[in-house]
Amino acid sequence: MTYDLIKRVLLYFGYDVTHICNLTDVDDKIIDRANEQKVESITDLTRKFEEYFFDDLRALNVLPADKYPRATDHIADMMEMIVGLSEKGLAYETEDGSWYFATNRKSGYGEQLVELNFNDMETSERGQEELKQNPQDFCLWKAFKPGIDREDSAWQSSKIRKGRPGWHIECSAMARKYLGDTIDIHGGGIDLKFPHHENEIAQSEGFTGKTFCNCWLHNGFVNINDEKMSKSLGNFMTLKSACPGPQEVRAYRYLVISSQYRNPLSFTLEVMSAAQKTLQRIDKAMGQIDQALEGVKLKDNQRISNLAAIAIPEALQNFETALLDDLSMPRAAASLFSIIKAVESELKLSAKTPDHELDLLGLKAAKDALLQMDRVFGIFYSVPLVEDAFPVDDDDNDNDQIPPAVLDLVSQRASAKEAKDWQLADSLRSRISELGFSVKDVKGADPIVSRITYS
Repeated sequence: MTYDLIKRVLLYFGYDVTHICNLTDVDDKIIDRANEQKVESITDLTRKFEEYFFDDLRALNVLPADKYPRATDHIADMMEMIVGLSEKGLAYETEDGSWYFATNRKSGYGEQLVELNFNDMETSERGQEELKQNPQDFCLWKAFKPGIDREDSAWQSSKIRKGRPGWHIECSAMARKYLGDTIDIHGGGIDLKFPHHENEIAQSEGFTGKTFCNCWLHNGFVNINDEKMSKSLGNFMTLKSACPGPQEVRAYRYLVISSQYRNPLSFTLEVMSAAQKTLQRIDKAMGQIDQALEGVKLKDNQRISNLAAIAIPEALQNFETALLDDLSMPRAAASLFSIIKAVESELKLSAKTPDHELDLLGLKAAKDALLQMDRVFGIFYSVPLVEDAFPVDDDDNDNDQIPPAVLDLVSQRASAKEAKDWQLADSLRSRISELGFSVKDVKGADPIVSRITYS
């Protein structure tokens, strides 16, 4: 969601924004999964996950990109760059038909985003290290390997033998295609600084001779209880499993968007509960404002209050200052809450003091300011329901879908108990709780697994 934040802030300050989000629809992992699942067409697999991705974007109120180009639609652009790099002496072909970028021929390689220690680098790449001229060279094009690769994910041209692109080249090719030789802003996870982004810089600048990107932004990870989310750790969560209802989805959006993007974000039940309560407080204040203003026509000579004349403008100024200070969203959220507190104080004063004239002009200014801030926060919206994704709570629906990852942990715990490995069983119960579920043992029957609510 860092891109969403960047885009919203730029639009807030009046900039024109062209946002491109490329979709990787061919790589080692995709091919491996397609082979494992025995799907006839790799496109069927990638399109399915594209829809999951777009469902999540809509649920989280993420502003859509202008274009979502797919890697497989731009193979010719990648080949053009590879041939061009070869002509400049920056790429070479190996005996098997693979292509590599010659890192030692590119001055400044690996020096823009990270400080590399080449002696400590891992150099293997699918068993191809012996073909490289230099251990640090990275793959631009992977030669087709019968029995491993698939015909529906292989291409060739008059100058490039049958194979498929490496990961890095696709991003450079599509960035150049849609945004030109130099782009303004490029972002991604902190783990992409090297090798991905450094390699993008090397091949793009090597091909064009121009600066690839003017500004880089790298966001921290979303961690589960301070552990990096990973399938191998059993703590991998999708949006649908972590946030089963619309309010949880909105709360998660608020949690992420109000955090400092550079820092890791720890996802826990306690953190989510706090985010939900915060969002409920914001919603309540906005609802009370609407109720107070309902049917009211403000007069031109309405009393100008301190709320409208001083507190609201000051909060907006602090809000914009925070945005301009490396997207300091915790400070921006504090500015939003200064308005919420002012509204709550005004409403409490009116409730306790019968002769107090409610500051309607101040409440109107507060609502306008909150909506202005929401151009960045994006929290005042209705979560679009996707079939079987965000079930509405009701008394008849007591069978929430249990994610496969949770069921797998429950099964592992049952095996651990059978083996009387109580320490492992307790550890697995804790992990199940971290994923938002409780497990209750029933003598002579399967355990009962229930979702933990954030109330």
